[in-house]
Amino acid sequence: MAGIEEVVHKQSQHAKPHSHVKWATQPASDNERTPLLDDDIERANEQQGDRDDDGDANGSVSRLHRKSKIGLLLGGGVRRPSYTGISDADRAAIKRRRWWKYAAAWALLALTVVGVIIGAMELDKDDHPTGPYPEPPRRSPAPSGTFSVPHVEPTGKPRNPAYMVKATHGAVATENELCSEMGVDILKAGGSAVDAVVSSALCVGTLNSFSSGIGGGGFMTIRPPSGGKPISIDFREVAPAGSNETMFGKDPMTSLFGGLAVGVPGELRGLELAHRLYGRLPWKDVVEPVAKLAAGWRVQKELARRIPWLEEFGRRDQIAPEWYDIFASQGAWLKEGDWIERKNYSRTLHTIAEHGADAFYTGEIAESIIAKIRATGGIMTMEDFAAYKPNMYDSIVGTYRGNTVYTTAAPTSGPVLLHVLNMCEKFDFPGEGLTGLNIHRVVEALKFGFAARTEIGDLAFFPNHTARITEISSKEFSANKWAMIDEEQTHDADYYGPIFDIPADHGTTHMSIVDEDGMAVALTTTVNLIFGSQVMDPVTGVILNDELDDFSRPGIPNYFGFPPSPYNYPAPGKRPVSSTTPTIIERPDGSFLMALGGSGGSRIFGGVAQVILGMDWGWDIGQSVEHPRVHDQLYPAELSIESTFPDSLVDTLEIKGHNISMFDINDGRCEIQAVKAGDDGFLYAASDSRKNGIPAGY
Repeated sequence: MAGIEEVVHKQSQHAKPHSHVKWATQPASDNERTPLLDDDIERANEQQGDRDDDGDANGSVSRLHRKSKIGLLLGGGVRRPSYTGISDADRAAIKRRRWWKYAAAWALLALTVVGVIIGAMELDKDDHPTGPYPEPPRRSPAPSGTFSVPHVEPTGKPRNPAYMVKATHGAVATENELCSEMGVDILKAGGSAVDAVVSSALCVGTLNSFSSGIGGGGFMTIRPPSGGKPISIDFREVAPAGSNETMFGKDPMTSLFGGLAVGVPGELRGLELAHRLYGRLPWKDVVEPVAKLAAGWRVQKELARRIPWLEEFGRRDQIAPEWYDIFASQGAWLKEGDWIERKNYSRTLHTIAEHGADAFYTGEIAESIIAKIRATGGIMTMEDFAAYKPNMYDSIVGTYRGNTVYTTAAPTSGPVLLHVLNMCEKFDFPGEGLTGLNIHRVVEALKFGFAARTEIGDLAFFPNHTARITEISSKEFSANKWAMIDEEQTHDADYYGPIFDIPADHGTTHMSIVDEDGMAVALTTTVNLIFGSQVMDPVTGVILNDELDDFSRPGIPNYFGFPPSPYNYPAPGKRPVSSTTPTIIERPDGSFLMALGGSGGSRIFGGVAQVILGMDWGWDIGQSVEHPRVHDQLYPAELSIESTFPDSLVDTLEIKGHNISMFDINDGRCEIQAVKAGDDGFLYAASDSRKNGIPAGY
């Protein structure tokens, strides 16, 4: 495929950075192919018609080529001998000899296959203590430069397969393989990174509707082409005009499920604004492919895993019929490989493709959604929908080891991410490497970060608080906190100075995209909890968020006695606090280095920080994304560690007094999607295996 020099095949999981790469030889050129096949290949190409050069035509030729070569090997595909003038006995003898030749060839082939399988099993037993990596998925053509990523620490515990892509022109990292590929298709059609992010975001919201969708909202950071000044767009959901501080009463379920939990969705207005600024292709061209996909597809692994959560984490006795119509259309919850259709949602997307985002925020679509929200206990109005506007501003800026870091402002946790990086920068992580002491230092920085997060809020409602938020991301503020990091032991929550309690946020998806002009987009969008508020409008197929659960509740202290944050109380038009941090990093010379962000609620900014720290440990972006991570948010008082974390480092953390809890890394509690520019001039994209993500590029 154009722009890909080599494809890397199956790798040892415990190989060191870069040493694991085995580059396959280039495929034979057309001129080198067996002349006997030329006529067959030409006929195959004619049958393919005018298909795209990178599409099925090449794949069909490749398959024909392989089959014909096998046929030649086994004696087929050549002219049969003439038996004219030969006696019946001689003819029978010739046929017997030919039969034995075929039998011997097939036996040799079978023995070879068995030998390869046995050898692979022995290799995996000796060299793959975490179990063998499968080959990257093979389609026609094969994925663009996709290869397996070795996990940094072999532990003998199973992991989802992890992949990274190497590309020259553009790369897309999302949590869904088809959506990564759709983004690359847009790039190859001449679209920008913003065009691609529109398609990919709508695609993830369709296929992985438990994470995001047009019924939700989020944030993005955009690096314009040729190194222009990065901007951020806030398309976070807002509280309806009828909201107030006591709207949820004391029943926690009202902010989780039902119409009262729904904030005014912002995703389409955010995508529309970005497209208006930096899109190259017509809006219809980037939306229509998703509308067609929504009409029907095969259930993928991650969706199949999450569908039953509607009952496990929701209101089992209150699941509306429309959920069963889509996700249990065959009488039981759909499983991987089953056919699924969201036809009403497909029609909604077709309308949006034709008429733009206005078709969602006004008219019949909006009327239907508002009716469903109000029928399930909500207070939203048509005026709330029509009044929604995203915010655009210059991204906030920090530095890390000479690189420039651009991210989103409050109410996101962008300022907190910069605060954590500022503290980590003062340690010699590159020189000392990944040690137990350095992981302890990272955890302590995260705990100070969570203390600072309790002061984050929507600055439109607290303009006098702007200076404080700016201070949190400053080097001076971080230096004061860095001096408090105790290298001998950890401490209770009050040592780190939290002022208020902030409820944990949930859910989400992230995608990172870079195009050939250097434009980069890091976008995080969400419906909050799994399948949002579990309110779906059956007419439009739209699944609605429960973002208002991210607000604090006045007068209800948390379990540890800390009061809720007044910066995060509900109010009309207000945006709740978010842990998202869509981030773009440039090298000291201003060239693009990395785009990344994550999903996973309150684990997001800590996960993003640890992937950035992968540069300090000397890892490539695939290893940085795949390495197990740590998380401590002060409340509850525990250090949460993924199951494959190195035992020696866990032992050090225990000695320093951390209250450790372990969980299965495949649970998918926090996932990072990233694209990084390598020193060799290629782009490398990694999608987190925790959510079965696969990137794409060209």
